Amino acid sequence: MPPHYNVLFLCTGNSARSILAEAILNHKSHGTFTAYSAGSHPSGAPRPQAPTQLASAGISTEGLRSKSWDEFAAPNAPQMNFVFTVCDNAANEVCPYWPGQPMTAHWGTPDPAAVQGTPEQIARAFREAFTILERRISLFLALPLTTLSQLAIQKEIAQIGRA
Repeated sequence: MPPHYNVLFLCTGNSARSILAEAILNHKSHGTFTAYSAGSHPSGAPRPQAPTQLASAGISTEGLRSKSWDEFAAPNAPQMNFVFTVCDNAANEVCPYWPGQPMTAHWGTPDPAAVQGTPEQIARAFREAFTILERRISLFLALPLTTLSQLAIQKEIAQIGRA
């Protein structure tokens, strides 16, 4: 039986990108991974376009909610193997820092929640963020984690963030 890994996707508001990533990984990993998402300053609810985008891709939105990363720093929280920040430094956002031993990488993704315009322009921004995250998660899932060294895995996950 393959090992099981916990992954935390972090972003500032936990309303769009990290929510998308959580749902995509849980959908695509078929139980090998459990994905979570959180924010340093959670917005309180996912942006409505995030669940809409996920549903249009056939991905469950059950249980998705905006939450603080403090939930995952608590003593009874699941131990993380990987932590990915998905905030976009180019937009001068403050990306949360995750203490501890998990392997980390920055997978900066433009914030669709920051897009203003027509409903079509906003929907396009959510599709683009979804596509970027889905591609990175697919590359991550293709890594032979059980046969790579920790250093090689760290190098690969950092490289995926530049893909």
